[in-house]
Amino acid sequence: MNSTRVEWFVSAPRPNVFRALLDARSVRTWMVPDGMTSRIHEFDPRVGGRFRISLSYDIPTAAGKTSAHTDTFHGHFVRLVPDTEVVQSVEFETENPELCGEMTITYLLQSERGGTRVIARHENLPPGLSPDDNEIGFRMSLAKLADLAEREEADAPPS
Repeated sequence: MNSTRVEWFVSAPRPNVFRALLDARSVRTWMVPDGMTSRIHEFDPRVGGRFRISLSYDIPTAAGKTSAHTDTFHGHFVRLVPDTEVVQSVEFETENPELCGEMTITYLLQSERGGTRVIARHENLPPGLSPDDNEIGFRMSLAKLADLAEREEADAPPS
């Protein structure tokens, strides 16, 4: 089974990170690798709630999984443990059998001194999806997630 696992430290508390994982506007900002733009078609952040997202390449020579320059995927939220865990079931919308199949993405949030450790796992990658490329995209996205959650923490009024 192909999978990727990435850990990222975020200088913000778990509630900030959890919110960014479940807010459609935030997801549109962080869940997109460099060189792509994001469009949220549907996003219902509750157990059983569905989502559908398209990522389009900014350069016209890049090939998408769904159409010429776009990767579209859909799925649903499997488990939500407040401020601790988000589990999603995800599938690409594609006619390429090498990219078909249900994947699982898990975000586990652990408190650490000065912030939150995000442990992100992407399991059951289809054979046509390179684990190395997936890890690179995952790292880009988690860096953006950290930036977003840290800015929210910096902008919060003192308690």
